[in-house]
Amino acid sequence: MDAWSEIDDLILQRKLLPAMQAIRAMNDCDLRTAIDTFYERLRLLWDTRADEFATTREEYGDGIYT
Repeated sequence: MDAWSEIDDLILQRKLLPAMQAIRAMNDCDLRTAIDTFYERLRLLWDTRADEFATTREEYGDGIYT
């Protein structure tokens, strides 16, 4: 399994912190870049694999505060 497959699985399962950590490790980047990359990937997954998400779009961000 490649790195993006693992990260995609984490995103689909709403495991945001582990997904962010994996993105940072894979890209050797700062948190801001990892967040931007996460949201780009999230949008791609909503467009291509929406039926695989553990929650709806509306519920995905519930309980997440920035």
